[in-house]
Amino acid sequence: MAILKLDRHDEDKEIEFELDYLTSLTTSQRFEMMFRKTGEMLSLSKKPNANRKTPEIIKRKQS
Repeated sequence: MAILKLDRHDEDKEIEFELDYLTSLTTSQRFEMMFRKTGEMLSLSKKPNANRKTPEIIKRKQS
């Protein structure tokens, strides 16, 4: 696997590099990568506090 090294930030070169890498993979390799990343995202979402309830906004009553 190649590593992209740039002197300055260049988004176009980064995208081109990523697309070149993805097109070099076979269809089965791309699906395998997609399933692996999906598994990683699911495991991260199941960690404690990942799905905690959003804090409520409580309005103070004037006394």
